[in-house]
Amino acid sequence: MSDSDVAEANARRAWRDAIGVSLATGAYGISFGALAMGSGLDIWQTCVLSLLMFTGGSQFAFIGVIGTGGLAATPAAIASSALLGIRNLAYGMRLSALIGGSKAKRIAAAHLTIDESTAVALAQQDTRSRRIGFWATGIGIFIGWNLMTLLGALLGDVLGDPRAWGLDAAAAAAFVALLWPRLKSRQAIAVGVMAAVVATAVTPIVMPGAPVLIAASVAVIVGWFNLFGSKEAVA
Repeated sequence: MSDSDVAEANARRAWRDAIGVSLATGAYGISFGALAMGSGLDIWQTCVLSLLMFTGGSQFAFIGVIGTGGLAATPAAIASSALLGIRNLAYGMRLSALIGGSKAKRIAAAHLTIDESTAVALAQQDTRSRRIGFWATGIGIFIGWNLMTLLGALLGDVLGDPRAWGLDAAAAAAFVALLWPRLKSRQAIAVGVMAAVVATAVTPIVMPGAPVLIAASVAVIVGWFNLFGSKEAVA
């Protein structure tokens, strides 16, 4: 097989990965639309949040805190969503050399830098297919997510409480699906377990949004000092 044949095969794989991930991820935008309406937002607020924030985990965190604490919890909602969005900065640094191009192109890429577009891009074999994976996944999810957000917002009253349909579990399931492949070392497993335990323990006693900040602090401490990684290396 010639080099050009290999390159074309890699490009086709990138397109297949991007389309599959876009369809799967975009579909649960309907859950966000319905839950946002249930949290007290109107249709326009819900759609603008998806258009401008466009990072599912942060969006669910925002409406979750607002839905629990109302407008008084806005600072905690912003803090929670911002904290969850910090990971996109790390993705951006990793992808900066790959994106290249003009300032406008970089701004567009920054808005499309999410878990899925980063994962699909980095899974490809060469520079061209990585770029295809990034842009096709980012644009595909952006379109699908916003269309399904609008549909979820419009059907909110018909759907009733989304939790009764299990739609609220979609985001959690997506997070688990993204996290699971990374749990290959004792250090990663320890960080995940400790953060989950701490978040569960403090949820009944602190203000909405604070459990995310506290759990993240625990994760940073364990990860920063490599408490379990060093032992694993020695073993």
